[in-house]
Amino acid sequence: MEETRENVMLVLLVAMILVKLSSFPAVSALELPTFREPVTNLTVAVGREAVLDCAVDNLSPYKVAWLKVDTQTILTIHSHVITKNNRIGVSHSEQNIWHLHIKEVRESDQGWYMCQINTDPMKSQVGYLTVVVPPDILDYPTSADMVVDEGSNVSLQCIAKGSPEPAITWKREDGEMIRFQNGTEVNSITGQILNITNVKRDHMGPYLCIATNGIPPSVSKRIKLVVQFSPSVWIQYQLIGAYDDQQVTLECYSQAFPKSINYWTKDTGEIIPHSAKYVPEIIEDGYKVHMKLRISSLGPKDYGVYKCISKNSLGDMEGTINVYRIPDPNKYLTSNKKQQAHDDNISGITRTSQIVRDELNIKRTRNDTSRRISLMEADHVDLQSYSSSAHNFCNIINLVHLTPLFIILHLVNTFNCHLHISIHIS
Repeated sequence: MEETRENVMLVLLVAMILVKLSSFPAVSALELPTFREPVTNLTVAVGREAVLDCAVDNLSPYKVAWLKVDTQTILTIHSHVITKNNRIGVSHSEQNIWHLHIKEVRESDQGWYMCQINTDPMKSQVGYLTVVVPPDILDYPTSADMVVDEGSNVSLQCIAKGSPEPAITWKREDGEMIRFQNGTEVNSITGQILNITNVKRDHMGPYLCIATNGIPPSVSKRIKLVVQFSPSVWIQYQLIGAYDDQQVTLECYSQAFPKSINYWTKDTGEIIPHSAKYVPEIIEDGYKVHMKLRISSLGPKDYGVYKCISKNSLGDMEGTINVYRIPDPNKYLTSNKKQQAHDDNISGITRTSQIVRDELNIKRTRNDTSRRISLMEADHVDLQSYSSSAHNFCNIINLVHLTPLFIILHLVNTFNCHLHISIHIS
């Protein structure tokens, strides 16, 4: 009885095999399908659509299926989508190219995909889908805006994700150089962390953390570094000389953060208010302040010590300017002009006296020459003519009537003229 059952089971099994074989043409009569070309690896940015292609020749009557290798998930068979993932689709063209569509690609879609033909043995080939992700800067642990004390150490951190892994570059938004304690200055620096030791006030400003990985767009985050310090004051001219009725402008420079209160006082400590005589002005540029005080029409009470004062929550500092009185240069120039005119008058008299003296010396020389003429030569000398020349010179001198000095000189000259004539007659 048992033997009969075994025979029956064997018959049924053979029958089933025969039925199965009868549904396919003879293997010898079929040309088995082949892949025309490998499945091409594909790179797609996240959010885009990925399309993988599988080209098969002589497919009929076999079927093509797509599978996700790492999860062993059947995605499609022939023209039917098997998976419940509504982002997956399938299409074919030219009756022998089968396309696997993955819409709105996610990072999790990255991996190996298999195109499989249900031959015996099964034929398959795989292609790799790479999903690239533009950089994205993480809010944490990326640094937020920071407020630090001058002289402390600062670490700015910037963390970004993406595929491939992003590179981080630091720059100052205002275009200033990034300065380090060793004296070096750079326009930019790479790395997730920017360390600044012994931070100074000129390090204050906005910094940009820029993340790039070759997949557009690049992204950046603005991190503002605030350095707080007590006021410091600098004055270029601490002594100013001025004269009555002059207008002067006092100048003072201060730096402070948090923002300082700035004002002017006299040495008595009284704050100088805005008025027609006193006009204070404040020009701000970030943590830098330029203070001015214009004083109109200086008077005796306006000379003395002025103070520029800068205060904030961390401290205060003052600078002093001493305004002292000097002679009015305009009056000095007027006095000088009068003195110069007087000096010119005296100089003119002196020059005229010198001319007279020179002429007298000429006359004396002529007299001396006359004295050297012997009596033997006298007969040959036109004394009358010589005397006439001397007399003409005397007449010229007589025309000068400017000052008593000239009168005296004239008398002396007249005496010499008569003496000269008398010598020639003798």
